Amino acid sequence: MQLFHYEFKAMGTACTIQLYAQNTQLAKNISAAVITDVNRLELKYSRYRSDSLLSKINRLAAKGGKIRVDDETVSLLNYATTCYQQSGGLFDITSGILRHIWQFQQHALPDEQQIAAIRNRIGWQRVNWSAPHLEFPEPGFELDFGGIVKEYAVDRAAIIAQESGMQYGIINLGGDIRVVGPHANGQPWVVGIQHPREQQQVIQKINLSQGALASSGDYERCIVVNNQRYGHVFNPRTGWPVSHLAAVSVVSELCVVAGSAATIAMLKESLGTQWLAQLGLPYLWVDVQGKSGGSLLDQQD
Repeated sequence: MQLFHYEFKAMGTACTIQLYAQNTQLAKNISAAVITDVNRLELKYSRYRSDSLLSKINRLAAKGGKIRVDDETVSLLNYATTCYQQSGGLFDITSGILRHIWQFQQHALPDEQQIAAIRNRIGWQRVNWSAPHLEFPEPGFELDFGGIVKEYAVDRAAIIAQESGMQYGIINLGGDIRVVGPHANGQPWVVGIQHPREQQQVIQKINLSQGALASSGDYERCIVVNNQRYGHVFNPRTGWPVSHLAAVSVVSELCVVAGSAATIAMLKESLGTQWLAQLGLPYLWVDVQGKSGGSLLDQQD
């Protein structure tokens, strides 16, 4: 078997597929099937495309109203509801609207008046969700699947790759990873977890033969004002970025579970490490002081 490597851009990030196949044609077919579906999901749920389903939902949400959604969107909204409940309301897909006042490219902080005004437009509990009908009784809302769709795309990619004939391989969509099987010789894939403050530094290497790894942190999109870092993970109650944990990585069978667990831990601030320990999944955290912990630190390189 030969190892094939494919790179592509999707969902605003660099993506890779590494897979073993008997021949080039099979490898091409597998990668093409994966890339086609990732692109499909981006077209469907991108907030940057006016013709996406998400943009259609948000145009309705802005004025108030009701819409019937398809089965795939039902499953994502059901999962978002589960995350909302399990996080005590912190994982909220209506909170993405905060990015309108947190303009990171302007290197300026919003004022309290702006934050207070936009917080009135946040609250998944104020949206009526009864599958397959999604209703916005009040105008001014907006949904953002940013914390779910890329991870869901990774899990879909793994299924499609297997159905297309992949036995051994790894899929990486911008750091959200799913391993379909080990190297063809049985050796695990070695995956590095990036240090949240040192871009070129790996804080830990872990071995994966199956399952998924996802991370959340304050380092991908952020601004620094008066020596204070403000990341893109927002607390929907305060309207401000979280400020206790710098990064969290979680391993799970499903990438969407790993990703939402990492984000919820970030949102729980000082209680996040305790929540992770109780969750029972392998994890690693780094706080803003540079302290780290978690069961993944125990794994030998």
